[in-house]
Amino acid sequence: MDTSPALLLLLALGFCCPGIFGQSLQIKVKSPNDINQLRVGQKLELECRADKDSGAFWIHQDRSGNLHAIVFINSMARVTFQGNQKWSSRFEASKHNTIYYLAVKSFTPQDQGKYFCVMNLNQMLYFSPGKPVFLPATTVVAPTTPEPTPKHGITEDPNLSTPDPERIQEDLNFFCHIFIWVPLAGACLLLLIALVITIVLCQQTRSRRCRCKRPANGKPPTKPRTPN
Repeated sequence: MDTSPALLLLLALGFCCPGIFGQSLQIKVKSPNDINQLRVGQKLELECRADKDSGAFWIHQDRSGNLHAIVFINSMARVTFQGNQKWSSRFEASKHNTIYYLAVKSFTPQDQGKYFCVMNLNQMLYFSPGKPVFLPATTVVAPTTPEPTPKHGITEDPNLSTPDPERIQEDLNFFCHIFIWVPLAGACLLLLIALVITIVLCQQTRSRRCRCKRPANGKPPTKPRTPN
């Protein structure tokens, strides 16, 4: 059930300020006797006991943490549901003295959560402790797959198994790596050999040039002239 912005603001203030939680409001489950045995479609009855007679709100907090106002019961036992309605297809509400009752007609999974009783007394909000109401956890049994029966008198070999797709993918990746890295490694080796050969040839050429002696002044030698 949706709430008005003003009521949502009051509820937010109430949950944020622990000082306005009243100890006089007590909420408990009236039916079923064992809340752990609650079932879908069962009627859930809650009651809120108060010290004062000033009207009370019933609030539902769902499993996502969202707040929903269910009903307001005034001091004259007049109930008001969503949309200012006097009747609800999902809930029932009543009052006797200072006890406020709420009933979920047919419990559904969306009704799970916490239920609060809120009272406005002397411009102060009083919240009851939240009452958790959840369906019992059910254990799901995994279905068993029957073994295949042989057809036409042919028996299957138990040693035969379906190839694992992940294993096939790993093998393909391995071969792809071989085709990529082996040529690359070969090219790198050839470049290294060419570099070594180039360095050796350069050193040999340099040593040959260094064997030729040059004059100190840098001029080529001349033959002496003979006198006439």
